[in-house]
Amino acid sequence: MDTIASLFSFITTPVSWVIVQFHSVYGAIFGPNTGWAWGLSIVSLVILIRICLIPLFVKQIKATRAMQTLQPEMKKIQERYKNDKQRQSEEMMKLYKESGTNPLSSCLPILAQSPFFFALYHVLNGIASGTKIGVIDDQLLESARNAHIFGAPLAAKFFSSESQITALGASLTDVRIVTAIMIVMMSASQFYTQRQLMTKNVDTTVKTPFMQQQKMLMYVFPVMFAVFGVNFPVGVLVYWLTTNVWTMGQQMYVIRNNPTPGSKAQAAYLERLGKHVTQHGKVRRRSEKAIVKAIVTKGRDRNEFERKFVNALNKAGLAAQADGTVAKSTAQAATQTEDGVTDTTAAAAGRRQQPKRQSKAQRQSGGTKQADDSLSLEKSDEPQDAKPAAAKQPQKPGSGTRSKAQSGQRKGGPQRPKSPSKK
Repeated sequence: MDTIASLFSFITTPVSWVIVQFHSVYGAIFGPNTGWAWGLSIVSLVILIRICLIPLFVKQIKATRAMQTLQPEMKKIQERYKNDKQRQSEEMMKLYKESGTNPLSSCLPILAQSPFFFALYHVLNGIASGTKIGVIDDQLLESARNAHIFGAPLAAKFFSSESQITALGASLTDVRIVTAIMIVMMSASQFYTQRQLMTKNVDTTVKTPFMQQQKMLMYVFPVMFAVFGVNFPVGVLVYWLTTNVWTMGQQMYVIRNNPTPGSKAQAAYLERLGKHVTQHGKVRRRSEKAIVKAIVTKGRDRNEFERKFVNALNKAGLAAQADGTVAKSTAQAATQTEDGVTDTTAAAAGRRQQPKRQSKAQRQSGGTKQADDSLSLEKSDEPQDAKPAAAKQPQKPGSGTRSKAQSGQRKGGPQRPKSPSKK
Protein backbone atom coordinates (compact mmCIF):
# COMPACT_ATOMS: atom_id res chain seq x y z
CA MET A 1 0.00 0.00 0.00
CA ASP A 2 2.92 2.34 0.74
CA THR A 3 4.25 1.71 -2.76
CA ILE A 4 0.92 2.65 -4.31
CA ALA A 5 0.65 5.75 -2.15
CA SER A 6 4.17 6.84 -3.07
CA LEU A 7 3.16 6.85 -6.73
CA PHE A 8 0.81 9.73 -5.92
CA SER A 9 3.36 11.63 -3.85
CA PHE A 10 3.23 14.50 -6.36
CA ILE A 11 -0.15 15.50 -4.95
CA THR A 12 0.65 15.08 -1.27
CA THR A 13 1.93 18.64 -0.95
CA PRO A 14 -1.35 20.26 -2.22
CA VAL A 15 -3.44 17.89 -0.08
CA SER A 16 -1.36 18.60 3.04
CA TRP A 17 -1.59 22.35 2.36
CA VAL A 18 -5.41 22.18 2.13
CA ILE A 19 -5.62 20.21 5.38
CA VAL A 20 -3.39 22.74 7.14
CA GLN A 21 -5.56 25.65 5.94
CA PHE A 22 -8.75 24.01 7.22
CA HIS A 23 -6.97 23.11 10.48
CA SER A 24 -6.04 26.73 11.06
CA VAL A 25 -9.74 27.67 10.83
CA TYR A 26 -11.15 24.88 12.98
CA GLY A 27 -8.21 25.06 15.41
CA ALA A 28 -9.20 28.61 16.28
CA ILE A 29 -12.67 27.33 17.21
CA PHE A 30 -12.09 23.92 18.86
CA GLY A 31 -8.40 24.13 19.72
CA PRO A 32 -5.41 23.19 17.54
CA ASN A 33 -4.68 19.83 19.20
CA THR A 34 -8.25 18.47 19.30
CA GLY A 35 -9.66 15.69 17.20
CA TRP A 36 -12.52 17.96 16.09
CA ALA A 37 -10.08 20.37 14.43
CA TRP A 38 -8.24 17.64 12.51
CA GLY A 39 -11.34 15.50 11.85
CA LEU A 40 -13.34 18.43 10.45
CA SER A 41 -10.35 19.38 8.33
CA ILE A 42 -10.46 15.94 6.70
CA VAL A 43 -14.24 16.18 6.22
CA SER A 44 -13.88 19.63 4.65
CA LEU A 45 -11.22 18.25 2.31
CA VAL A 46 -13.68 15.54 1.18
CA ILE A 47 -16.44 18.08 0.56
CA LEU A 48 -14.09 20.31 -1.42
CA ILE A 49 -12.92 17.41 -3.58
CA ARG A 50 -16.46 16.17 -4.23
CA ILE A 51 -17.66 19.65 -5.19
CA CYS A 52 -14.85 19.82 -7.73
CA LEU A 53 -15.89 16.38 -9.04
CA ILE A 54 -19.56 17.31 -9.62
CA PRO A 55 -19.03 17.88 -13.40
CA LEU A 56 -17.48 14.42 -13.64
CA PHE A 57 -20.37 13.00 -11.64
CA VAL A 58 -22.84 14.50 -14.13
CA LYS A 59 -20.90 12.84 -16.94
CA GLN A 60 -21.01 9.58 -15.01
CA ILE A 61 -24.80 9.78 -14.74
CA LYS A 62 -25.18 10.47 -18.45
CA ALA A 63 -22.76 7.66 -19.34
CA THR A 64 -24.53 5.18 -17.06
CA ARG A 65 -27.93 6.21 -18.48
CA ALA A 66 -26.63 5.82 -22.02
CA MET A 67 -25.16 2.39 -21.22
CA GLN A 68 -28.50 1.26 -19.79
CA THR A 69 -30.24 2.45 -22.94
CA LEU A 70 -27.80 0.53 -25.15
CA GLN A 71 -28.11 -2.74 -23.23
CA PRO A 72 -30.75 -4.28 -25.59
CA GLU A 73 -28.63 -3.42 -28.65
CA MET A 74 -25.51 -4.77 -26.99
CA LYS A 75 -27.29 -8.01 -26.18
CA LYS A 76 -28.36 -8.39 -29.81
CA ILE A 77 -24.78 -7.91 -30.98
CA GLN A 78 -23.52 -10.49 -28.50
CA GLU A 79 -26.07 -13.04 -29.67
CA ARG A 80 -25.49 -12.31 -33.35
CA TYR A 81 -21.69 -12.57 -33.21
CA LYS A 82 -21.26 -14.95 -30.29
CA ASN A 83 -18.86 -17.10 -32.33
CA ASP A 84 -16.83 -14.19 -33.69
CA LYS A 85 -15.29 -12.21 -30.83
CA GLN A 86 -13.39 -9.85 -33.10
CA ARG A 87 -16.49 -8.87 -35.06
CA GLN A 88 -18.38 -8.55 -31.79
CA SER A 89 -15.80 -6.09 -30.45
CA GLU A 90 -15.88 -4.10 -33.70
CA GLU A 91 -19.67 -3.83 -33.61
CA MET A 92 -19.56 -2.79 -29.95
CA MET A 93 -17.07 -0.02 -30.68
CA LYS A 94 -19.19 1.09 -33.62
CA LEU A 95 -22.25 1.23 -31.37
CA TYR A 96 -20.35 3.28 -28.78
CA LYS A 97 -19.15 5.68 -31.46
CA GLU A 98 -22.59 6.17 -33.00
CA SER A 99 -24.22 6.82 -29.63
CA GLY A 100 -21.33 8.90 -28.29
CA THR A 101 -20.96 6.64 -25.24
CA ASN A 102 -17.83 5.55 -23.43
CA PRO A 103 -18.00 2.66 -20.93
CA LEU A 104 -15.13 4.17 -18.92
CA SER A 105 -17.08 7.38 -18.30
CA SER A 106 -18.94 5.76 -15.42
CA CYS A 107 -15.60 5.26 -13.63
CA LEU A 108 -14.39 8.86 -13.99
CA PRO A 109 -15.29 10.08 -10.46
CA ILE A 110 -13.60 7.08 -8.85
CA LEU A 111 -10.49 7.45 -11.00
CA ALA A 112 -10.31 11.19 -10.37
CA GLN A 113 -10.75 10.73 -6.64
CA SER A 114 -8.10 8.00 -6.30
CA PRO A 115 -5.03 10.35 -6.31
CA PHE A 116 -6.51 12.40 -3.45
CA PHE A 117 -7.31 9.27 -1.49
CA PHE A 118 -3.80 7.84 -1.78
CA ALA A 119 -2.23 11.25 -1.10
CA LEU A 120 -4.29 11.59 2.09
CA TYR A 121 -3.32 8.05 3.08
CA HIS A 122 0.33 8.95 2.53
CA VAL A 123 -0.02 12.08 4.71
CA LEU A 124 -1.75 10.24 7.57
CA ASN A 125 0.66 7.34 7.36
CA GLY A 126 3.52 9.85 7.71
CA ILE A 127 1.81 11.27 10.79
CA ALA A 128 1.59 7.75 12.25
CA SER A 129 5.27 7.10 11.63
CA GLY A 130 6.37 10.58 12.74
CA THR A 131 7.52 11.65 9.25
CA LYS A 132 6.94 15.16 7.90
CA ILE A 133 4.89 15.16 4.70
CA GLY A 134 4.34 18.17 2.45
CA VAL A 135 3.83 21.39 4.38
CA ILE A 136 3.24 19.65 7.73
CA ASP A 137 6.10 20.69 10.00
CA ASP A 138 7.18 19.31 13.39
CA GLN A 139 4.63 21.35 15.36
CA LEU A 140 1.69 20.30 13.18
CA LEU A 141 2.95 16.72 13.18
CA GLU A 142 2.94 16.57 16.98
CA SER A 143 -0.51 18.19 17.09
CA ALA A 144 -1.97 15.64 14.64
CA ARG A 145 -0.44 12.71 16.56
CA ASN A 146 -2.06 13.85 19.79
CA ALA A 147 -5.48 14.45 18.18
CA HIS A 148 -8.06 11.79 19.08
CA ILE A 149 -11.48 11.11 17.56
CA PHE A 150 -13.68 9.49 20.22
CA GLY A 151 -10.55 8.23 21.93
CA ALA A 152 -8.83 6.89 18.78
CA PRO A 153 -5.77 8.70 17.34
CA LEU A 154 -5.93 9.75 13.69
CA ALA A 155 -2.94 7.57 12.82
CA ALA A 156 -4.15 4.42 14.65
CA LYS A 157 -5.29 1.30 12.79
CA PHE A 158 -7.47 -1.64 13.78
CA PHE A 159 -4.49 -4.03 13.78
CA SER A 160 -2.03 -1.60 15.39
CA SER A 161 -0.05 -3.13 18.22
CA GLU A 162 -0.68 -2.19 21.81
CA SER A 163 2.73 -0.52 22.08
CA GLN A 164 1.97 1.70 19.07
CA ILE A 165 -1.42 2.68 20.49
CA THR A 166 0.12 3.40 23.89
CA ALA A 167 2.76 5.62 22.26
CA LEU A 168 -0.08 7.64 20.70
CA GLY A 169 -1.70 8.09 24.13
CA ALA A 170 -4.75 5.82 23.66
CA SER A 171 -5.99 2.37 24.64
CA LEU A 172 -6.22 -0.60 22.30
CA THR A 173 -9.86 -1.27 23.23
CA ASP A 174 -10.97 2.25 22.33
CA VAL A 175 -9.17 2.06 19.00
CA ARG A 176 -10.69 -1.33 18.12
CA ILE A 177 -14.22 -0.19 18.99
CA VAL A 178 -14.00 3.12 17.10
CA THR A 179 -12.39 1.61 14.00
CA ALA A 180 -14.84 -1.35 13.95
CA ILE A 181 -17.85 1.00 14.11
CA MET A 182 -16.43 3.21 11.36
CA ILE A 183 -15.68 0.19 9.12
CA VAL A 184 -19.23 -1.14 9.58
CA MET A 185 -20.72 2.30 8.80
CA MET A 186 -18.47 2.64 5.76
CA SER A 187 -19.48 -0.77 4.38
CA ALA A 188 -23.19 -0.22 5.18
CA SER A 189 -23.26 3.15 3.43
CA GLN A 190 -21.63 1.62 0.36
CA PHE A 191 -24.13 -1.26 0.35
CA TYR A 192 -27.14 1.07 0.70
CA THR A 193 -25.85 3.33 -2.07
CA GLN A 194 -25.56 0.41 -4.47
CA ARG A 195 -28.85 -1.13 -3.32
CA GLN A 196 -30.95 1.97 -3.92
CA LEU A 197 -29.43 2.15 -7.39
CA MET A 198 -30.50 -1.45 -8.12
CA THR A 199 -33.96 -1.38 -6.54
CA LYS A 200 -35.15 2.11 -7.52
CA ASN A 201 -33.19 3.41 -10.50
CA VAL A 202 -32.97 0.43 -12.87
CA ASP A 203 -35.28 -0.19 -15.83
CA THR A 204 -37.34 -3.20 -14.73
CA THR A 205 -38.57 -3.92 -18.25
CA VAL A 206 -35.11 -4.90 -19.54
CA LYS A 207 -33.17 -7.82 -18.08
CA THR A 208 -29.54 -7.56 -19.12
CA PRO A 209 -26.15 -8.82 -17.89
CA PHE A 210 -25.44 -5.24 -16.77
CA MET A 211 -28.04 -5.62 -14.02
CA GLN A 212 -26.48 -8.86 -12.82
CA GLN A 213 -23.09 -7.17 -12.75
CA GLN A 214 -24.42 -4.29 -10.66
CA LYS A 215 -26.13 -6.74 -8.31
CA MET A 216 -22.84 -8.56 -7.81
CA LEU A 217 -21.01 -5.29 -7.09
CA MET A 218 -23.65 -4.46 -4.50
CA TYR A 219 -22.26 -7.29 -2.34
CA VAL A 220 -18.60 -7.19 -3.44
CA PHE A 221 -17.86 -3.53 -2.65
CA PRO A 222 -18.93 -3.64 1.03
CA VAL A 223 -16.80 -6.74 1.57
CA MET A 224 -13.83 -5.00 -0.04
CA PHE A 225 -14.27 -1.96 2.21
CA ALA A 226 -14.43 -4.20 5.27
CA VAL A 227 -11.27 -6.11 4.26
CA PHE A 228 -9.19 -3.04 3.40
CA GLY A 229 -10.71 -0.92 6.18
CA VAL A 230 -8.88 -2.79 8.94
CA ASN A 231 -5.59 -1.53 7.45
CA PHE A 232 -6.70 2.11 7.12
CA PRO A 233 -5.74 4.75 9.72
CA VAL A 234 -8.62 6.42 11.53
CA GLY A 235 -8.11 9.59 9.49
CA VAL A 236 -8.54 7.65 6.23
CA LEU A 237 -11.67 5.96 7.64
CA VAL A 238 -13.06 9.43 8.34
CA TYR A 239 -12.27 10.43 4.77
CA TRP A 240 -13.82 7.31 3.21
CA LEU A 241 -16.92 7.34 5.43
CA THR A 242 -17.53 11.00 4.55
CA THR A 243 -17.20 10.41 0.82
CA ASN A 244 -19.57 7.40 1.02
CA VAL A 245 -22.20 9.46 2.82
CA TRP A 246 -21.78 12.24 0.24
CA THR A 247 -22.20 9.75 -2.61
CA MET A 248 -25.30 8.27 -0.99
CA GLY A 249 -26.97 11.66 -0.56
CA GLN A 250 -25.95 12.81 -4.04
CA GLN A 251 -27.37 9.67 -5.58
CA MET A 252 -30.62 9.97 -3.62
CA TYR A 253 -31.04 13.48 -5.06
CA VAL A 254 -30.38 12.27 -8.60
CA ILE A 255 -32.74 9.30 -8.29
CA ARG A 256 -35.51 11.53 -6.97
CA ASN A 257 -35.17 14.31 -9.57
CA ASN A 258 -33.69 12.58 -12.63
CA PRO A 259 -34.68 8.89 -12.52
CA THR A 260 -33.93 6.24 -15.11
CA PRO A 261 -36.82 5.69 -17.60
CA GLY A 262 -38.82 2.57 -16.76
CA SER A 263 -37.63 2.42 -13.13
CA LYS A 264 -39.65 2.59 -9.92
CA ALA A 265 -38.09 5.96 -9.24
CA GLN A 266 -39.55 7.28 -12.51
CA ALA A 267 -43.01 6.02 -11.55
CA ALA A 268 -42.83 7.90 -8.23
CA TYR A 269 -41.41 11.02 -9.91
CA LEU A 270 -44.07 11.16 -12.64
CA GLU A 271 -46.79 10.64 -10.03
CA ARG A 272 -45.53 13.64 -8.04
CA LEU A 273 -45.10 15.70 -11.21
CA GLY A 274 -48.58 14.79 -12.46
CA LYS A 275 -50.21 15.89 -9.18
CA HIS A 276 -48.43 19.24 -9.26
CA VAL A 277 -49.14 19.92 -12.94
CA THR A 278 -52.84 19.05 -12.65
CA GLN A 279 -53.11 21.24 -9.56
CA HIS A 280 -51.27 24.32 -10.86
CA GLY A 281 -51.67 23.82 -14.61
CA LYS A 282 -47.99 24.38 -15.41
CA VAL A 283 -44.50 22.87 -15.20
CA ARG A 284 -42.21 24.47 -12.62
CA ARG A 285 -38.53 23.85 -13.39
CA ARG A 286 -36.42 23.52 -16.49
CA SER A 287 -35.48 19.93 -15.60
CA GLU A 288 -39.17 18.99 -15.44
CA LYS A 289 -39.76 20.59 -18.83
CA ALA A 290 -36.91 18.51 -20.25
CA ILE A 291 -38.50 15.31 -18.92
CA VAL A 292 -41.96 16.21 -20.27
CA LYS A 293 -40.39 17.10 -23.62
CA ALA A 294 -38.64 13.72 -23.76
CA ILE A 295 -41.93 11.93 -23.01
CA VAL A 296 -43.72 13.80 -25.80
CA THR A 297 -40.90 13.05 -28.25
CA LYS A 298 -41.11 9.30 -27.57
CA GLY A 299 -44.64 9.07 -28.92
CA ARG A 300 -45.78 5.44 -29.03
CA ASP A 301 -42.47 4.28 -27.55
CA ARG A 302 -43.47 5.53 -24.09
CA ASN A 303 -43.29 3.06 -21.23
CA GLU A 304 -46.12 2.23 -18.86
CA PHE A 305 -45.39 5.02 -16.36
CA GLU A 306 -45.10 7.67 -19.06
CA ARG A 307 -48.43 6.63 -20.60
CA LYS A 308 -50.11 6.90 -17.21
CA PHE A 309 -48.66 10.39 -16.81
CA VAL A 310 -49.99 11.51 -20.21
CA ASN A 311 -53.43 9.97 -19.51
CA ALA A 312 -53.60 11.75 -16.14
CA LEU A 313 -52.96 15.06 -17.87
CA ASN A 314 -55.65 14.33 -20.46
CA LYS A 315 -58.21 13.51 -17.77
CA ALA A 316 -57.44 16.85 -16.13
CA GLY A 317 -58.03 18.69 -19.42
CA LEU A 318 -54.33 19.30 -20.09
CA ALA A 319 -52.03 18.25 -22.92
CA ALA A 320 -48.22 18.00 -22.89
CA GLN A 321 -46.58 20.14 -25.55
CA ALA A 322 -43.45 19.47 -27.63
CA ASP A 323 -41.50 22.19 -25.78
CA GLY A 324 -42.11 20.56 -22.38
CA THR A 325 -44.94 22.82 -21.24
CA VAL A 326 -48.61 21.94 -20.76
CA ALA A 327 -51.71 23.63 -22.15
CA LYS A 328 -55.49 23.31 -21.99
CA SER A 329 -56.72 20.40 -24.05
CA THR A 330 -59.30 21.33 -26.72
CA ALA A 331 -60.63 17.77 -26.76
CA GLN A 332 -61.99 18.03 -23.23
CA ALA A 333 -65.80 17.97 -23.27
CA ALA A 334 -66.34 19.62 -19.91
CA THR A 335 -66.78 23.38 -19.79
CA GLN A 336 -66.00 25.76 -16.98
CA THR A 337 -68.10 28.51 -15.57
CA GLU A 338 -66.82 31.98 -14.82
CA ASP A 339 -65.90 31.08 -11.23
CA GLY A 340 -63.79 28.15 -12.43
CA VAL A 341 -66.20 25.35 -11.42
CA THR A 342 -66.72 22.63 -13.99
CA ASP A 343 -70.26 22.59 -15.37
CA THR A 344 -70.96 18.89 -15.66
CA THR A 345 -74.61 19.42 -16.65
CA ALA A 346 -73.72 21.43 -19.72
CA ALA A 347 -71.01 19.01 -20.58
CA ALA A 348 -73.39 16.08 -20.37
CA ALA A 349 -75.97 17.88 -22.50
CA GLY A 350 -73.36 18.76 -25.09
CA ARG A 351 -72.47 15.17 -25.67
CA ARG A 352 -74.19 13.55 -28.66
CA GLN A 353 -76.45 10.73 -27.64
CA GLN A 354 -75.57 7.51 -29.39
CA PRO A 355 -78.27 4.80 -29.79
CA LYS A 356 -77.58 1.57 -28.01
CA ARG A 357 -76.56 -1.28 -30.20
CA GLN A 358 -79.04 -4.17 -30.20
CA SER A 359 -78.17 -7.83 -30.40
CA LYS A 360 -79.32 -10.09 -33.24
CA ALA A 361 -82.03 -11.70 -31.12
CA GLN A 362 -83.37 -8.28 -30.09
CA ARG A 363 -83.46 -7.11 -33.71
CA GLN A 364 -85.32 -10.29 -34.84
CA SER A 365 -87.86 -10.10 -32.02
CA GLY A 366 -88.40 -6.42 -32.71
CA GLY A 367 -89.02 -7.06 -36.44
CA THR A 368 -91.52 -9.86 -35.73
CA LYS A 369 -93.38 -7.70 -33.26
CA GLN A 370 -93.70 -4.87 -35.79
CA ALA A 371 -94.99 -7.29 -38.46
CA ASP A 372 -97.59 -8.69 -36.04
CA ASP A 373 -98.77 -5.20 -35.13
CA SER A 374 -99.18 -4.20 -38.79
CA LEU A 375 -101.03 -7.47 -39.50
CA SER A 376 -103.46 -6.88 -36.65
CA LEU A 377 -104.14 -3.34 -37.86
CA GLU A 378 -104.94 -4.50 -41.40
CA LYS A 379 -107.22 -7.27 -40.17
CA SER A 380 -109.17 -4.78 -38.13
CA ASP A 381 -109.82 -2.75 -41.31
CA GLU A 382 -111.41 -5.68 -43.20
CA PRO A 383 -115.25 -5.50 -43.91
CA GLN A 384 -117.32 -7.57 -41.50
CA ASP A 385 -119.27 -9.43 -44.22
CA ALA A 386 -116.13 -10.59 -45.97
CA LYS A 387 -115.43 -13.24 -43.36
CA PRO A 388 -118.77 -15.19 -43.80
CA ALA A 389 -118.50 -15.04 -47.55
CA ALA A 390 -115.07 -16.47 -47.45
CA ALA A 391 -116.26 -19.17 -45.08
CA LYS A 392 -119.06 -20.31 -47.50
CA GLN A 393 -116.55 -20.98 -50.29
CA PRO A 394 -116.38 -24.75 -50.88
CA GLN A 395 -112.92 -26.16 -50.84
CA LYS A 396 -111.83 -28.27 -53.72
CA PRO A 397 -109.87 -31.43 -53.17
CA GLY A 398 -106.19 -30.80 -53.02
CA SER A 399 -106.68 -27.18 -52.26
CA GLY A 400 -104.60 -27.61 -49.12
CA THR A 401 -101.57 -28.14 -51.26
CA ARG A 402 -102.13 -24.98 -53.27
CA SER A 403 -99.89 -22.05 -52.60
CA LYS A 404 -101.04 -19.05 -50.63
CA ALA A 405 -100.75 -16.90 -53.73
CA GLN A 406 -103.34 -19.07 -55.59
CA SER A 407 -105.75 -18.99 -52.65
CA GLY A 408 -105.81 -15.22 -52.75
CA GLN A 409 -103.33 -14.66 -49.91
CA ARG A 410 -100.20 -12.67 -50.05
CA LYS A 411 -97.00 -14.51 -49.40
CA GLY A 412 -95.55 -13.47 -46.08
CA GLY A 413 -98.20 -10.72 -45.61
CA PRO A 414 -101.77 -10.08 -44.57
CA GLN A 415 -104.68 -11.73 -46.44
CA ARG A 416 -106.34 -9.90 -49.30
CA PRO A 417 -110.07 -9.32 -48.66
CA LYS A 418 -112.35 -11.43 -50.88
CA SER A 419 -115.42 -10.08 -52.62
CA PRO A 420 -118.83 -11.67 -51.83
CA SER A 421 -119.88 -14.44 -54.19
CA LYS A 422 -122.67 -13.78 -56.63
CA LYS A 423 -125.43 -16.31 -56.81
